Amino acid sequence: MLVLCVLFALLGAASNAAGTVLQRKAALRVPAEDAMRFRLLVDMLHQSVWLLGICGVIGAALFQALALVTGPLALAQPVFVLELPFALLIAMPVLHRTLPASGWTAVCCMVLGLAVALGCAAPDGGTDQASLARWVPAVAGVGGLTVAAVALARHRRTGAGRAALLGVGAAAANALTAALMKSAANTFSDDGFGAFLRAWQTYGFALCGITAVFLLENSLQSGPIAASQPALTLGDAALSLVLGLTVYAEHIRTGWWIVPELVGVAMVVAGTVYLSQAVALTRELSTK
Repeated sequence: MLVLCVLFALLGAASNAAGTVLQRKAALRVPAEDAMRFRLLVDMLHQSVWLLGICGVIGAALFQALALVTGPLALAQPVFVLELPFALLIAMPVLHRTLPASGWTAVCCMVLGLAVALGCAAPDGGTDQASLARWVPAVAGVGGLTVAAVALARHRRTGAGRAALLGVGAAAANALTAALMKSAANTFSDDGFGAFLRAWQTYGFALCGITAVFLLENSLQSGPIAASQPALTLGDAALSLVLGLTVYAEHIRTGWWIVPELVGVAMVVAGTVYLSQAVALTRELSTK
C-alpha cells in the first residue's frame, strides 16, 4: 500500500506540474490590473491553454486522493515537491531548450534528498479520520496563515515579495486541502458516496482547493517563479507533514534519525531553490 501511495503521489506531481506550466502560460496573457480579482479566473476561462491546465490539476487531485487513501499524509504530500523538476522537464520541450548539466544535478539532488528524508522518517501509523478537537486548531491555524499571507501580499503591487507571500498562502491552502481530502476520500472508500456528500470535510476541501487555485494564479502572475515556487513547494510539504502528525496522529522516526532526515531536507531545499532560479520560466513563457 505504501508503494501505491508513492506511485499515485508521483503521478499526481507530474499531472500537477503539467497543469502549472499551462496555467503559468495563461496567467501571463491577462491584464495585470485583474490580479487579486475573480476577474482573473473569468479571463482565463476564455483560454484553451488554461482549461488544459485545469485538466492537469483535476487529474492531480484524483491521483492525490488515491495516494491519501493508500498511505499517510506525511508520506504522500511531501512527494509533491517533485512537481518542480517535473514542471521544468515538461517546460523545456515547450521552450525548445535543454536543461543544463547543473540543472540535472539539482534534479538528482531533490530526488535523492527526498528519498533519504522519507526513507529515514518512515512516516506511518495514524488514523483514517480525526476528531473535531483536532480539526478546529488545524483549520484555524492554517487558515489564519493563509489570510495573513494574503493580507501582507496586498501591500505589494508586484514583484518577488508578493509572489512569495501568495505562494505561502497557496501552500497553506493546498496543505489544508490535502488534509481534508484524506478524510473525505476515506469516508467515500469506507461508507460510500452518500456519506461522502454528508461529510463537512468534502465541502471544506472543495473550498480550500478553489482558494489554493485562485492564490496560485495570482502568485504566478505577480512575480518570478523563482520566488513563488519554493514558497509553494516547500511550504506545502512542511505544512502537510505537520498536519499529518497533529491531525491524523501519524508517526515519523526521531532520535538519531533526525540527522539524516535534515540532510535530506537540506538537499531538497537546495535543489528547489536552484531549479527555481536557474530557469527563468516567467520571462520565457511570456514570449511564447
